[in-house]
Amino acid sequence: MRTVLRGLAELTVTAGLILALFVGYLAWGTGEYTRRQQGDLRDDLERQWSADRVRRLADVQPAGSGTAPAPAAGQALAILRVPRFGASYRYAVVEGVSVADLRKGPGHYPGTAGPGEIGNMVIAGHRTTYGGPFERNDELARGDEILVDTATTTYVYRVTGRTVVRPSGIEVTAPVPGRPGRKPRKAMLTLTTCHPKFSAAYRLVVFAELAGRRARAAGV
Repeated sequence: MRTVLRGLAELTVTAGLILALFVGYLAWGTGEYTRRQQGDLRDDLERQWSADRVRRLADVQPAGSGTAPAPAAGQALAILRVPRFGASYRYAVVEGVSVADLRKGPGHYPGTAGPGEIGNMVIAGHRTTYGGPFERNDELARGDEILVDTATTTYVYRVTGRTVVRPSGIEVTAPVPGRPGRKPRKAMLTLTTCHPKFSAAYRLVVFAELAGRRARAAGV
C-alpha cells in the first residue's frame, strides 16, 4: 500500500508539473508568438502607410477604383488603441477571424464596416492566450475611448455599453447590432471575446459609436 501511495504521489507531482508547463506555454509561449507577429504587422503597416502618403503627395492613385486595395486575410488594416489600458496598448488589427488570423492579434470580421464607415465594424480577439489583447475588455465603461488609427486618420469611438451572449448570438455583428436587417445610420464598433476568462462558453461584447475623427499624429 505504501508503494502504491508513493507511486500515486509521484504521478500527481508529475501531472502538476506538466500542467504548470502547459499553463506557462499558454501564458508566455503563445504571447511571445503574437508579440513577434505584431511587430512584423506594425512594420508592414507603417511601410504601406508611408507609400500611401508618397502617392498622395505625388497625386498618384493606385490603379482601379482610386483607393488603396483592401488588405488580404491576415494582413493588417489598422491600429487599435484603448487609452484606459495605457499608452503601451497598441495592436495591429488583421483582416479575418480564422484561427491563424487571431493568433496574430485582433481580427476584423470580413464584410463588416471599415474604420469610420457607416455600419458596424466588428473586431474579435483572444482574452487569455496569444497575448490576450481583449483580456481587460470587461473593464471598459460607457464613455471610454477606443481609437482606430489608419494612414491619415484616428477614429474616436466611445463605449456605449456591453453585454454577454452565447456563441450563437451573431446578431451582435449585424450592421445595427442586435437588429439584423435594419439599415445602419451610424458608424459603430463592436469588440467580441470569450467569456469568462479561460472559457469559451459565452462571448463578452463591447459596443461603441463613432464620436469624432482627427488627423493621425506622427509616430502613433
